[in-house]
Amino acid sequence: MTIVYAVIIFLLLIFIHELGHFIAAKACDVKVNEFSLGMGPLMFSKQGKETLYSVRWIPIGGFCAMEGEEEDSDDARALNRKSSLQKFAIFAAGPLMNGVLALIIMILIALVSGMPSTVIGTVDDGMPAKEAGILPGDVILSIDGEEINEWSDVGEIISEEKNSVDIMMERDGKQYSVSVTPKYSEKEKRYMLGITSKPVHSPGRACVQGVRATAGMTVVMYRVLAKLVTGEVSTKEISGPVGIVSVVSETSKKGFVYVAYLTALISLNLGVMNLLPFPALDGGRILFLVIRKITGKRVTDEMENRFHMAGMLLLFAFMIFITFQDIGRLIQ
Repeated sequence: MTIVYAVIIFLLLIFIHELGHFIAAKACDVKVNEFSLGMGPLMFSKQGKETLYSVRWIPIGGFCAMEGEEEDSDDARALNRKSSLQKFAIFAAGPLMNGVLALIIMILIALVSGMPSTVIGTVDDGMPAKEAGILPGDVILSIDGEEINEWSDVGEIISEEKNSVDIMMERDGKQYSVSVTPKYSEKEKRYMLGITSKPVHSPGRACVQGVRATAGMTVVMYRVLAKLVTGEVSTKEISGPVGIVSVVSETSKKGFVYVAYLTALISLNLGVMNLLPFPALDGGRILFLVIRKITGKRVTDEMENRFHMAGMLLLFAFMIFITFQDIGRLIQ
């Protein structure tokens, strides 16, 4: 199942990424010669009206080969004959689609799993809440006079509170107050009441939660990238395809929701990484659009292609390094 999950995740993310380029290319009337899922030797292919659709044996890559992408073409529909704005849309569409996929997955996870509410779901035996008479279905209105709007507010107040707290509750439409002294949990390393939230399933709230979660992950990724540049985070903490398969193996034991979350995380990471201004990446191509807009014809297609080729070689070398590092971790 690990191999199945890993292959499905890789193929899904690659397909979505290249589909973004493909859709944008078609929208800009650019001729697409081949749309391939996978890399390496050809498994099978089907010739469309204009585009060759193919599947290749190595499921860790793919491409959307456009006319005039690698070299100048006289074809009126070639990429090299399109405007800078159209090229920008085509290059940015791949990473954007990865971000959209991550957002959709996070919304679905929130909708299926439910989101915490201020309604009590369970009350643990032997814990302060049980002893105070709190029951499942009760609604927390305020703690020590502070209004509670989100379940996270409860944790923030209780986790560091050693003394008793006055909680205003609602049961069957009637309000009541109860005084509870939190109990310290050695396992959780914080003070607790012994209650859990009752999840709610709301499409509207799921969309809000999905946007928040995706935005939060994006911010964290850029912070980690910044720390990589400054040396605060070591390259030893980076994983490649082999490392990802190992993570998929561990995640699959916890259930489908965790695999879905991992898929969203990798998809967003793929989008963020591809937008980096590095040659051969989509971000590098966008950077050259800006450079060539400023410098005019001083930077030729041949010069740009050389930079992208050099960038591709560096990326392959880095991938080999990361792969050996992942294998070393597995052996250890």
